[in-house]
Amino acid sequence: MKHIPFFTLTHQNVEIEREVQAFYKELHADAWYVLGERVTQFEKEYAAYHSVRHCVGVGNGLDALTLSLRALKVGKGHEVIVPANSFIATLLAVTQVGAMPVLAEPDPNTFNITAEEIETKITERTKAIIPVHLYGLPCEMNQILALAEKNDLYVIEDNAQAHGAIYKGRKTGSFGIVNATSFYPVKPLAAYGDGGAVTTNDESLAQQIRMFGNYGSEEKYFYETTGINSRLDEIQAGILSIKLNHLDRWNEERRQTAAIYSSALKEITDLILPVASPDSTHVYHQYVVRTERRDELKEQLQKYGVQTGIHYPVPPHLQKAYEFLNTKKGSLPVTETLAETVLSLPIYPGMKKEETEYVCDAIKNCLQA
Repeated sequence: MKHIPFFTLTHQNVEIEREVQAFYKELHADAWYVLGERVTQFEKEYAAYHSVRHCVGVGNGLDALTLSLRALKVGKGHEVIVPANSFIATLLAVTQVGAMPVLAEPDPNTFNITAEEIETKITERTKAIIPVHLYGLPCEMNQILALAEKNDLYVIEDNAQAHGAIYKGRKTGSFGIVNATSFYPVKPLAAYGDGGAVTTNDESLAQQIRMFGNYGSEEKYFYETTGINSRLDEIQAGILSIKLNHLDRWNEERRQTAAIYSSALKEITDLILPVASPDSTHVYHQYVVRTERRDELKEQLQKYGVQTGIHYPVPPHLQKAYEFLNTKKGSLPVTETLAETVLSLPIYPGMKKEETEYVCDAIKNCLQA
């Protein structure tokens, strides 16, 4: 029996080992670890990668969202429309600035929120929309941007799962007035710890976010406002600069693995496969299937040595932390159905074809037995 991990960084680490060792040697020689040249260099590279003017490195993805909302003066009395099926951090950012998250149901095929659903949630208190490019598939940004412009709303992309994804010729993370991302170790572009960034074409917003994340200071020991400590460090910036040069190729490896899955599993009637869009380039941060037999399949695959994941087993509106939304079970049926039926299959750069085929054979044995 094989062992197929749900995710591993082993292959990536082997590829970049020499580059990382050389970087560490330089880092130790320089002995400068915070607010140095490597952060500045990565910010320039990441901004250029997205064809935007500014990038601000921050401590993590949640801070990237929170600081973006704060810079836009979103706060108490405002509503922000977010996907009901997102990771909890999307909601946490909204509540951290004192605003109210308004949950929009996703499209059951793409897993992403749509302009049509967002429009039903807009009120006079709505201030912003946070579309999440879930699992690496871009949202239909042209429609969302048109709706936002019509209603004078900010768009903040949550790009934490879609580094390198493309929608109609433009990379995600370049559409909103500000855009937030995470470099948590499992992301397509991953640090060796926590890290995040904000991208924007607005110089004033970039300056504010940088100031908020540096204790509210633009000049040492002088504080314009009450900020926080949220800064990308030199170690993570150096690692991210190395990995950024490999990102497009690693994403292509993910797409190749996804293509094997989609071809081999398409005839299984009990399985709904992820969709792609002719307007988009999916990066498959996760390859997520749906089946009414999810729990059974997960258990059976474990017996074959295949690890899987569930994103996300309990949606935010059913978490104790968000009881105050008074959104009871049954009120968001699409989101709840997804939570009960989705299963994420192993996918990562360096995954071999025979490993992917082994997973497919195991799934067939489980569901067609």
